This record gives sequence, structure tokens and C-alpha cells, in this order.
Amino acid sequence: MGRLIAVVLFVALLAPGVLLARAWGLAAGRRAVAGAAVELAEPTPEGVDTLRRQAAHGRRWRRSGLMLGIAGIVVSVVLFAEASVFLWVPALALGLLAGVLLAEATRPRPRWVLTSPARRPSQVEQISAWLVWTMRAVVAGELVAAGLMWDAGDLRGPTGVAVVAVPLVAWLAAEVALLRALLRPMPAVGADVPLDEALRTWTAHLVTAAASIAALLPLGTLLLRAGLDLGDRPGGALDVLPVALVAGGFSALAAGLAVTGFLVTWLRPVRSAAPALAG
Repeated sequence: MGRLIAVVLFVALLAPGVLLARAWGLAAGRRAVAGAAVELAEPTPEGVDTLRRQAAHGRRWRRSGLMLGIAGIVVSVVLFAEASVFLWVPALALGLLAGVLLAEATRPRPRWVLTSPARRPSQVEQISAWLVWTMRAVVAGELVAAGLMWDAGDLRGPTGVAVVAVPLVAWLAAEVALLRALLRPMPAVGADVPLDEALRTWTAHLVTAAASIAALLPLGTLLLRAGLDLGDRPGGALDVLPVALVAGGFSALAAGLAVTGFLVTWLRPVRSAAPALAG
């Protein structure tokens, strides 16, 4: 009976990760709709210039993030020698996520004419509120887990600082980008409205995905470690807490990898196939 309870608990705690992956799968439909609206529109010269500038801006920051990740690998090799092999993937991933977040948080303002008085869309028109609040909940959960392990003495030194600082900084950068996308006035010319909506949609999903990944992967690692440590304790009775922690860790890691896959699909810049861009 105890094993059955453990299996049911394990499967139940995997469900949130599956639901999160499903929600991001539905977000692909929003991307398709926004992209189709842009391709059917005839942008103004200001809109053409905005799309080109935004695409170049994103590429520039993502290359900088890649260089930052490579620099992190070099530093880890210098400091830890052979032991640094386990830090290569996290360092590269951290650099790439930083490039995505900084690109969206520092997007240049479009040069088209803005509405007067200013009109702004609601956030639900850009991204599902469920995805945004899930990102915030995951970051909060990761910080709580790191704090508990810190108090227990299981997390110390540079590793503990990184586990706390990385999700927190990623979340702050995402909130800045979301706020900028929310407060920016809409364009006055109707032909540029689909471009503006697509740019806001891309920004909201990119930063939400990046911040979610920056919290999900450390959270999964912390939960797995805590569950395995508790599972090694001697005792004859079934303890569901280690099972719950291990299941939650697997769920967070699987969700983080799934969101990473969706993030890659959002990296393609907003494009227009209108005749104005054909030349």
C-alpha cells in the first residue's frame, strides 16, 4: 500500500510540469496569429525600420550573451580545472538567457508616431496571465527552497549565492521588459498596429520563458538533492516527503527543458512578407 501511495504521489506531482508545457504549446498559436497579422499588413516606412532595428538589436544582445557564456566557461576552467566540466553547460545557458533578457529589457522605442492621447493594450492581449503568474510562482518557490536549504546548512558559498541571485535577477529583468511592453503607447497609424502587437507578444513570451527557465532548472536540482538526502536517512516507515521532493524535482526539470524548447521557437524575429519589405 505504501508503494502505491508513493507512485500516485509521484505521478500527481509530475502533472504541474505537464500542464506548464501544455500552456506553452498553446502559446505557439498566439505566435502564429501575431505573425500572420504582420505578414498580411502593409507596414509604413517607420514600421519597416522598426522591424529591422528590433531584429538587429536582439541578435546583437544574444551574441553578447553567447560570448558571456563562453567567457564563463573560460573562467571556470581557470578556477576549477578538470572539475569545471560540470559548469560548462550551466555557464553557457546562463549567458544565453542573459542575452535574451537584456535584449528584451533594453528594446529601443519604435520611431513611429504614437497615439495622442496615449492608448495602451492590456497584458492579457500579449500573453496568458497564467504563464506570467506561473513564472512568478516558480521564482518565489525557488527562492524559498534555496532559503530553507541555506538555513539547514546544505547550501553555502558561491553556489548558494548563484542559486539565489540568478533567478532573482532574471525575474527583475523580465518584469522590467513586461512593464515596458505594457506602458508603451500604441502607434497612431493603423498599418503599424499589427507590428506593434507582434513585438509586444514576442517580448512578453521571451522574457517569461527565460525567467521561468532560470528558476525551474535550479528549483528542480534543489528539490532532487533534498529528496535524495532525505531518502538516505535510516527508518523503516514510508516517508512520503522524499518521494514528493524527488517528483517535484523531476517535474521542475522536465518543465524547464520543455520551456527551453518553446523559447527557441520564439527567438525568430518578427518578420513581414509585405511588398514593402520585399526589396
